[in-house]
Amino acid sequence: MGPTCPGPAGDLETIRQPLDFFGCNIYSGERVAAGAGGAARRVPNPPGHPLTLFYWEVVPEALRWGPRFFYERYKLPVYVTENGLSCMDWVALDGKVHDPQRIDYTRRYLLALRQAIADGADVRGYFHWSLMDNFEWAEGYKQRFGLVHVDYATGRRTPKDSARWYAGVIRSNGRSLCA
Repeated sequence: MGPTCPGPAGDLETIRQPLDFFGCNIYSGERVAAGAGGAARRVPNPPGHPLTLFYWEVVPEALRWGPRFFYERYKLPVYVTENGLSCMDWVALDGKVHDPQRIDYTRRYLLALRQAIADGADVRGYFHWSLMDNFEWAEGYKQRFGLVHVDYATGRRTPKDSARWYAGVIRSNGRSLCA
């Protein structure tokens, strides 16, 4: 007698259906090189390499190679379901939230994603994480990923500089990335 699976009859039949697309969350990546016997070995970044507030390495090439390899491997359209970075954001005395690192990060990653598409990856969508600062499941309110700053005490929402910049990227269908 074979193993049994818990759950209602027919669950496995339902979940084994072919996929329509491949979704991936890509925030960072690791550089690798061929090591002894061809085994992959991590290539460390030099001291001072950019890090997010979460201490994730900034590796824009991850958004080129990740979607490209996923597409080559699975032959499915790719959606980048999450991409962004956590910064130390606050409302400045001028009433605005200045987050140049988020703009720089997002520009670099979107340019790398553009290269994945030029390389032949069928990328159908990109979703920035996140629209608003939020409660991160493992970190609580310590990390701010949003394009809109949220004052957690009052609920007041302030669009960050990156929100205005990203709106321009969307309006231009990405042409402003190279401006």
